[in-house]
Amino acid sequence: MASQWKAFQKFAENIVFNEAPKFIRQLPKPERVIQQGLRIGMEALAGQAAPTPVALTTGRPVTRASVPTAQRARRIFYAPNLDGRADPGEIVWTWVVYEDDPTRGKDRPVLVVGRDQRTLLGLMLSSQEHHARDDAWVGIGTGNWDYDGRPSWVRLDRVLDVPEDGIRREGAILDRDRFEVIATRLRAEFSWS
Repeated sequence: MASQWKAFQKFAENIVFNEAPKFIRQLPKPERVIQQGLRIGMEALAGQAAPTPVALTTGRPVTRASVPTAQRARRIFYAPNLDGRADPGEIVWTWVVYEDDPTRGKDRPVLVVGRDQRTLLGLMLSSQEHHARDDAWVGIGTGNWDYDGRPSWVRLDRVLDVPEDGIRREGAILDRDRFEVIATRLRAEFSWS
């Protein structure tokens, strides 16, 4: 039993002191991984449970509703203007509630494609690569809406109703060519004009 423990100890030491640092150095933001790992480790040593994610943000409205895109069909046009009021073609950040668990959510980028008075109509962005194989998503490449410079995809089949007061910040302007790819798909597949 003692020899098995020694073998396991050497294996664990190799992973912790040799392999893990090599892996972490290859990540795009290694300092963030290290900080999070240290925080989790310190909490574990202190006997604290892992922090539970905050259910919803406080102090600002959240994006709770999404509907099939065809139900929000309207005229789509490109009109970005970083003036503090979100316009079609801009990417903004807002708290979006998870579809499968409405008590939780995520702060995420959303492409504005229209508005109903003080409610913005937005399409969700994601940097998850598996969306490249999904017809409901269209790739838009990289942009300054993603701090890590990852490629992004826009979901076309659901429109989010984003309260204008729920926007955390204006993130970027999507260039006209990429916006027109999305607009063309909305016109062809979801009866937008």
